[in-house]
Amino acid sequence: MAKDKKLVEEITSMDTDFAQWYTDVVKKAELIDYTSVKGCMVIKPAGYAIWENIQKELDARFKATGVENVYLPMFIPESLLQKEKDHVEGFAPEVAWVTHGGLEPLQERMCVRPTSETLFCDFYSKEIQSYRDLPKVYNQWCSVVRWEKTTRPFLRSREFLWQEGHTAHATAEEAEERTIQMLNVYADFCEEVLAIPVIKGQKTNKEKFAGAEATYTIESLMHDGKALQSGTSHNFGDGFAKAFEIQYTDKDNKLQYVHQTSWGMTTRMIGAIIMVHGDDSGLVLPPRIAPVQVMVIPIAQHKEGVLDKAFAIRDELIEAGYQVKVDNSDKSPGWKFSEQEMKGIPVRIEIGPKDIEAGQAVIVRRDNREKTVVSLDELSVKLKEVLETMQKEMLKRAREHRDAHTYDAKSYEEFVKILEEKTGFVKAMWCGEQACEDKIKEDTTATSRCIPFEQEKLSDVCVCCGKPAKSMVYWGKAY
Repeated sequence: MAKDKKLVEEITSMDTDFAQWYTDVVKKAELIDYTSVKGCMVIKPAGYAIWENIQKELDARFKATGVENVYLPMFIPESLLQKEKDHVEGFAPEVAWVTHGGLEPLQERMCVRPTSETLFCDFYSKEIQSYRDLPKVYNQWCSVVRWEKTTRPFLRSREFLWQEGHTAHATAEEAEERTIQMLNVYADFCEEVLAIPVIKGQKTNKEKFAGAEATYTIESLMHDGKALQSGTSHNFGDGFAKAFEIQYTDKDNKLQYVHQTSWGMTTRMIGAIIMVHGDDSGLVLPPRIAPVQVMVIPIAQHKEGVLDKAFAIRDELIEAGYQVKVDNSDKSPGWKFSEQEMKGIPVRIEIGPKDIEAGQAVIVRRDNREKTVVSLDELSVKLKEVLETMQKEMLKRAREHRDAHTYDAKSYEEFVKILEEKTGFVKAMWCGEQACEDKIKEDTTATSRCIPFEQEKLSDVCVCCGKPAKSMVYWGKAY
């Protein structure tokens, strides 16, 4: 038994050191490995398979709204990057530059894309001529580079994977509609597939994307009470269009500027899955995003017929549409259980000689370790019920955790005390002035997470300065 426990003992308890627990999980669950390139990671098969499922789910949802995929270069000439002043200032500290091609210095240095607004704008300025060319609703799956000073796997790395949508529209109304539409796509995906509840809202002017007119966000709460920006959708208005001369001839033969949007979600969502659902035994994957939904574990596999039955169960369940594997390694059953739990596989099915004789198997849920003895004849039907129940209950628990760690503050003293003594979101009224945002950050390290679409009137005055309040804001410490 001591040997079987070793795998779990190598994980630091999340209550002891959450940051170390997170690092232990991403390593022990074999999601990533570190590389000789500081701040960059190898995404191993188990981790990349999660990203593939995220891609698959999101891509289908995008295409259902008319999105088409494209691919643009990873290099941006400096002169192109400089065209939109606010944009370049926002990204300048994180840009990686290429100065040589082979042995020769470049005539103009190139940045490795931190994001692709300028490339899409340059492309659209040539692609769009008439109202008949609109809208352009494009997305690309790619990697980007941002030279972060402090890095952590998935949450903040110098190179990461993402998708970035870039659209162009004839009117401001169409652009705003698309911006909100894509935010809702992200929110539904997080809740329905990742079992992560989100708050939808707008970023303050201080926190919005460089060069945007408005940035909308979904914010989620991790187990340790820190917020994570989980997806953003930006309305650029016609600012980029004017900088890049993206114009079209309307139906009255008059020149007009296009209105643009951009929206993105990244591999940091793998980090969110870990930090929302994981426990001291490792990763816990929601069934709808898990690359392997079921691990069949034969008990006393050396005995006649056990392995044959385990593989027969696997084949039957694959035929029924499940993602299934058999662990027929020579490790002990206890070790296999720990490994399955470490990797977050939603369900294991135990099958041994006595089970075969009784015509049954044991289904064990990863999230709560609930065991269900099931007739082999009903295994596929019961498995569907178990996985659907698990998916719903994981979202319910995550929402209950978020709500239990969301507080109202009406005075600044109360606001500061909550942030000092507790973890989570704090809802408080705000006057709309950046000076109050700056003071709150200086006093507490908390930032405005979003101005939620669903507003509440907690009081008439700003929690910080006492002036008349304009909106209720979610505040919190964040990754």
